Amino acid sequence: MFSQLNVINKSQKAFLRKLYLAHLLDEEQHNLLSLQKLTGMPRRTLQDAIAAFADIGIRVDFIQQGQRHNEGHYRISTWGPISSAWVNSHFEQIKAIIEDVETQELAS
Repeated sequence: MFSQLNVINKSQKAFLRKLYLAHLLDEEQHNLLSLQKLTGMPRRTLQDAIAAFADIGIRVDFIQQGQRHNEGHYRISTWGPISSAWVNSHFEQIKAIIEDVETQELAS
């Protein structure tokens, strides 16, 4: 996959981030706060990635649970052309690549 490349470009990182987050949303009920705690990603980065799921064919819904707008969780309604089984089997590799790229960015 991407590990054979020396450098992950910005669009590849964004794509992998979407796959990573979609997997997390498919495995458990998450809202922005729980995703932020789990991933360490900024809230705005998470919002942007979730909003851009449609760019790669993934459809996500927010399931409202309560009166306040942020009470609820995200749910993947369709993976579109993406194979969720492939993402599941490559999840640890995807996660490691994202973490490596972010570590390199912090170091530079």
